[in-house]
Amino acid sequence: MTTPIDENGKLKCSIEYTMKKIGGKWKPVILWHLGADGTLRYNELRRLLPGVSHKVLSQQLKELEEDRFIDRVSYNTIPPKVEYSMTDVGRTIMPILEQMHIWGAEHQS
Repeated sequence: MTTPIDENGKLKCSIEYTMKKIGGKWKPVILWHLGADGTLRYNELRRLLPGVSHKVLSQQLKELEEDRFIDRVSYNTIPPKVEYSMTDVGRTIMPILEQMHIWGAEHQS
């Protein structure tokens, strides 16, 4: 099955586009915690995501930053301090994540 692409080379399916940006096992959960809990440091996120590897978390954070969902602020301290927070773009996804949270809570067995 081929993906429909418009004349500018963009995906025509908005759901597919959204899933490409926030899909996967960890991105929605990362976004949820940053949206619900506020600014978090890397190790705080690691504790909130049991089972995520350092490599995967780092990659997911990098992709979310590149897609402008989150901000990364690095402080020039010893030891180094890095904080992650939601951007205005990231906050626009929160209503979707809130509905996913409600649905999951109601249907989880």
